[in-house]
Amino acid sequence: MAKEAEWNERFNIGVDSIDNAHRKLFSIVRKLIYLSKNEHHGQWACAEGIKYFKSYAIEHFTDEESYMRSIGYRGYEIHKRLHDDMRYKTLPALEKDLSESNYSQESIHHFLGICLGWLTAHIMIEDRAITGKVANKWKKDNIGKDMDTLEDALTVTIQEIFRLQTEVVSEHYSGENFGNSMIDRLSYHSKEGKQVQIFLVLEDHLVLRAVSSMLDMPLKKMDKLVLNAARQLSEQIADQVSIHCNLSSEYQLESNHLMTAEQFRQVFYSEYFDYSLLLNTGTGYFAFCIKLD
Repeated sequence: MAKEAEWNERFNIGVDSIDNAHRKLFSIVRKLIYLSKNEHHGQWACAEGIKYFKSYAIEHFTDEESYMRSIGYRGYEIHKRLHDDMRYKTLPALEKDLSESNYSQESIHHFLGICLGWLTAHIMIEDRAITGKVANKWKKDNIGKDMDTLEDALTVTIQEIFRLQTEVVSEHYSGENFGNSMIDRLSYHSKEGKQVQIFLVLEDHLVLRAVSSMLDMPLKKMDKLVLNAARQLSEQIADQVSIHCNLSSEYQLESNHLMTAEQFRQVFYSEYFDYSLLLNTGTGYFAFCIKLD
């Protein structure tokens, strides 16, 4: 993770005030990674450092939004919603997890992994789009009733399958790494030739708990047995969500295969997703992404 937090000149968007703020944010993350490894003072120092990171990030969002308005940036509304998702949903959810776990090493790693991944993806795609270096990733932003329906469906499904309460961490998950995870890609098609791809990213802790419960025996290793069982769980999750969203009669499963983290990142950064949520089950993190044809 420390290497991933190193500043790279390719992150520059060409606006000095924004580039300097981004360098500062990466610097804070690097220091937090170092502090998290200090067994004696890491917990307290990380708590203070995380507060500073949040304060500086929110201040930076405000400054960046002012700059976008000053140049009449067309993607301002969606970009601001991405900031607001981080401001009002992701950071508070991560802080809650940190507090409830008393700043455990795992919760600190969740915080650092998600923030670092979000920063990298956001800068490389959304921020570079401000100066026309790339096209912004979120061509449209599915908010409102459809998003509420999907969130409700996921909450009910996780409760039914895992017996766990969920909390939405982000409505704009950007593919960031939140820990060792199983990644499953499900492809569906309809009689009319339409396609839907669903990506599920399940943290290992969550997978092991679920499969252990299914088999009524403790499992501690992500072996072939666990992975095959988890793939079936992924299908169940997708099917139940489809039922709640009234899609189950339209689409049939075409393929189900596991992906590496690198394969997932490549797909995520090169394609556009219609829905992309990150949830915390209390036992592990879980991402649910949908790409419509």
